[in-house]
Amino acid sequence: MEKWRRSSRSILSAITRSNAECAWFMCSKIYRSEGNLCFEVLPQLGTDRKKVPNSSTRPMNKRHPFQSACKSFWFSHFPPFSELESLYDLETRSYGTAAMKIQRNPSFSMIEARDILYFQNILGEKNVIQDKDELATANHDWMRKYRGSSKLLLRPRNTEEVSQILAYCNSRSLAVVPQGGNTGLVGGSVPVFDEVIVNLGLMNNIISCDKVSGILVCEAGCILENLDTFLADQGYMMPIDLGAKGSCQIGGNISTNAGGIRLFRYGSLRGNVLGLEVVLANGTVIDMLGTLRKDNTGYDLKQLFIGSEGTLGIVTKVSILVPPRLSSINLAFLACGDYLSCKALNHLEGVRNPLPSSKEKFYVLIETTGSNQLHDKAKLDAFLESCLQNSLIVDGSVAQDYNQIAAFWRIREGIAEALGRAGVVYKYDLSLPIQHLYELVDEMRMRLAGESVKVLGYGHLGDGNLHLNISAPKYDDKILEQIEPFVYEWTARHSGSISAEHGLGLMKANEIYYSKPPEAVQIMASFKKLLDINGILNPYKVLPQSVLSPNAFDM
Repeated sequence: MEKWRRSSRSILSAITRSNAECAWFMCSKIYRSEGNLCFEVLPQLGTDRKKVPNSSTRPMNKRHPFQSACKSFWFSHFPPFSELESLYDLETRSYGTAAMKIQRNPSFSMIEARDILYFQNILGEKNVIQDKDELATANHDWMRKYRGSSKLLLRPRNTEEVSQILAYCNSRSLAVVPQGGNTGLVGGSVPVFDEVIVNLGLMNNIISCDKVSGILVCEAGCILENLDTFLADQGYMMPIDLGAKGSCQIGGNISTNAGGIRLFRYGSLRGNVLGLEVVLANGTVIDMLGTLRKDNTGYDLKQLFIGSEGTLGIVTKVSILVPPRLSSINLAFLACGDYLSCKALNHLEGVRNPLPSSKEKFYVLIETTGSNQLHDKAKLDAFLESCLQNSLIVDGSVAQDYNQIAAFWRIREGIAEALGRAGVVYKYDLSLPIQHLYELVDEMRMRLAGESVKVLGYGHLGDGNLHLNISAPKYDDKILEQIEPFVYEWTARHSGSISAEHGLGLMKANEIYYSKPPEAVQIMASFKKLLDINGILNPYKVLPQSVLSPNAFDM
């Protein structure tokens, strides 16, 4: 087994030499057009509005909403912060594939002095933020893709304060954007215009941890990594792990139905969340904070709020099932000759592999966990020897200690940053049936043949999640026109989803029809209208504005 004792340094060198197809990131830029300062976001931005299909022309054939998740790490080039200051007071932004201008909803009120006094009365002056520097951080996402112009950030300390905030905002028609760690990737956690930001970071208390049943109850503002560290002392772990775990909050994870690298083993948050406490737009507190594994009484309302991205209510508390923390961890970094070999690693002996082979180089990161290190390692070694003998893998390394495990994961987590130094990237996060997972990469290469681009793809075999990346020296409208809407149409034709785990947010709200039929979107809109009659919660996100208009359901 000496072949598997190589250091992480040799793996990094191999990646550099082979130009491995597993890197991506997103970029932004500012430019002037017709005298206006424009904030351009790619890959979803297009300059020719007439060529982008609207909701009535997008493909409407039925398709399976393939659900999966991914571990995502983003890096973006961005202009100096000083260049953004002129954007601070803009009332409209250009976002999305159609590069359309989103108009501020005229029914929403503007912040007035009396509003500030009310919030200071219930929260205290220090938790009512109007300082421009502090607001600057909350007004843009961590990738600096999206930027709002909110003049007010509120920091409630408990559910009652959240309730009072929403009840007042609803009565005044003040739009609200809930915000946790602000690590989202589709513009869902930042204002579009001047919405009031409600940040739950002060609601970070752990309420209880049942060591017998393995159930954690906590507030929504708890940081994911802090929860996992706390559970480690109890012999448990969070069922979710993300690259942004040091900043993201559990309430935001639930609101976006985040996935991560543990989803393949422990399932999604929809299965692990046992109960929620949620505050509706009118301030009503819905206590669904149960800790029972079985509760079959009526509709499972908590599922409405998981993945709704704060558009139906604000999650304030959560009870979640946490798995035991296993002591045996083995991690292998493997090099495969083609996509067929990668897929073969995912199957039991004797299972037929339906996927066509590829001539490209691929790398597979495999982590196993168990309770007996010697037994688990012997099984992994035998598995690797079998793979080598059958030419499924051509090289690899097995981590020998926790430091090497961390180093291997760092390779995986640092890919986006590394590629970001080489140019610009058009990035798409897609769910596809595994048999079609890599076909889109090949088709995009043929489609862009002759262009000065590199088409790269990587993802999660277990989850069917593809990260499609087109790397170029600079942004080019000609290239973009060949990518979109082709990538969305191709995904729809193959029964895929245009959002694997990032959600829709602002970026893909108007693209939902590529993955959901109009009837389903109308039902979603009916829930929105029922629970948020004035539409104050995270407006302009998740659903197209057209389905939320007063006559949207007229037949």
